[in-house]
Amino acid sequence: MSYIPTPDQAYEILKDYNKDDFHLKHGRIVAGVMEYFAKEYDPENMAYWKTVGMLHDLDFELYPEEHCIKLQEIMKKLDIDDSIIHAAASHGYMLTVDVEPERYMEKVLYAVDELTGLIGAVALMRPSKSVSDLEVKSVMKKYKNANFAAGCSREVINRGAQMMDVELNELIDKTIHAMRSLMSEMEL
Repeated sequence: MSYIPTPDQAYEILKDYNKDDFHLKHGRIVAGVMEYFAKEYDPENMAYWKTVGMLHDLDFELYPEEHCIKLQEIMKKLDIDDSIIHAAASHGYMLTVDVEPERYMEKVLYAVDELTGLIGAVALMRPSKSVSDLEVKSVMKKYKNANFAAGCSREVINRGAQMMDVELNELIDKTIHAMRSLMSEMEL
């Protein structure tokens, strides 16, 4: 019988497959951002959204060339529920897999995974090195510079915003606020 891990169980699973602090922190950030968005869009399922965020890059450290492919195999072996497997794999849509984000939660994950990286990179350039005083216009300025945080796909972020049916500025603003809500526990 497959199961849906709690966010704490998901973090322990993430640590089994990822040792690098960067990957563990990214998992916690995306999990927290997903929980923040769930408060607005699906408050009854906040833990579920957080679990998906925590597990979305489960395979990345060990299998970067097979990202979202190996993730599905690992989760099946761990007997994790198919809905979590689909959700986590769907953030690799049109990149490494053809698993399309269908539910709104999956569309949020697709958009915010890359965006949290970009926002984090912009924050590090600030004197405060924090999202506490970060504004949308600062992110947009760096967003338009393709050489800045080049590993953060603007194409994916744009496609994610379209899937969510929100303006890019609104998505960036909500994601900044989500990341601010994590500051005390994440040192953002």
